[in-house]
Amino acid sequence: MIRRHGLFLLSCLLAFTAGHMFNYTVILYLQEAVGSDLLSGLGFGLAFGSSIVFGWFAGVVCDRVAPGRVIHAAQAMFLVGLACLWWADSGAVIGLRPAWALLGAFAGGLAWSFVGPARLTTLGQIASAAELRPLTILFNLQVLIGFGLAPLVIGLVRTRTGWPAVMAVDALAFVASSALLIGLKTHANPTPSVSSVWADIAEGFRTVGAAPLLRQLMIATVIAYAMTGPMQILLPKLARQELGLSEAQRGAYLGLMAFCLIVGGVLALMLARRLHHGHTILGGVVVGSLLFALLSIVSTPMLSALVLACVGVTGGMVVSLVVSGIQGQAPQGVRGRVMSMYAITSQVLPAMSGLAAGVLVGQVGLRPAIAASGLALAAVALLAALAMPALRRHPGH
Repeated sequence: MIRRHGLFLLSCLLAFTAGHMFNYTVILYLQEAVGSDLLSGLGFGLAFGSSIVFGWFAGVVCDRVAPGRVIHAAQAMFLVGLACLWWADSGAVIGLRPAWALLGAFAGGLAWSFVGPARLTTLGQIASAAELRPLTILFNLQVLIGFGLAPLVIGLVRTRTGWPAVMAVDALAFVASSALLIGLKTHANPTPSVSSVWADIAEGFRTVGAAPLLRQLMIATVIAYAMTGPMQILLPKLARQELGLSEAQRGAYLGLMAFCLIVGGVLALMLARRLHHGHTILGGVVVGSLLFALLSIVSTPMLSALVLACVGVTGGMVVSLVVSGIQGQAPQGVRGRVMSMYAITSQVLPAMSGLAAGVLVGQVGLRPAIAASGLALAAVALLAALAMPALRRHPGH
């Protein structure tokens, strides 16, 4: 399987590493060069939250057009975004730098809206029925590794040079990712749609709504990704304010999460045939949420890191099993629209829940916010487990 699809998986690793590098570049450039946390947050919202608007259309396009072509177009749009960021840093007058950077972030947001659904739709076309679930877990592993690698690559490049070199490395990664897919053969739906775009979007919703297991997997996706926003917002504050970690120690503490997400993805791949997927997904969300809440009362750095590692491993397993389950249940004719729903959730929910966590910490303080976030999500997951019998019974193999 890896031999047959190795080029595609390597292309995914390069693309998602480059995509997360793009996001970090937008955030850090607006923080450091422009000096605005407000614009930094707006830039991140444009770069990673635009799929709430454009992701629905992306799903339709991936069903109407060969998804391989959509991948190339989306990655070309990332290059447009990088060109805007480069101009903001190297060519624009100082007063226009924020505008060019935000324009670049918007171009990246358009690219993110299409690249995830297109790659997931491609996966459904190139994999055999037996390969689809394990290959989807491998795909998700590339996403997690890319998420972890991106800040490391930026840090390595910036220790030697400046932002233009970071942008150049990012652009080269996108070009190499597209080059690896030159021989890839994908196709549009054999039966062309004669409906409007809105009718096609509605058909995607009807498809998910009519399949109990697929619908409940989507709900599980919403609950699982709702945890990532509080983690991204609250953990840096916990490391700095409560645990008293140095800059290097904070980096290691936060990097542990990315590493353990990858470990969880690897475990999901290794144990997929032995685990009951429904029990693991629902139980994993509950346990992970309770462990996150536990961080509110842990005061020693080592014990906090151990709990955080368990949260990461659990989260990596849950997300990998959820996306492989959705991929396995998605009908071929509407796969692009179904997978776009997953991609939208994975990008928008962290931003929304992170915003809510930011408001909560301002109202009640850091440790109560961590406890409340974890306990609330654990309660939601328990209620969902009771209300979703199809997922409870889902063995996954």
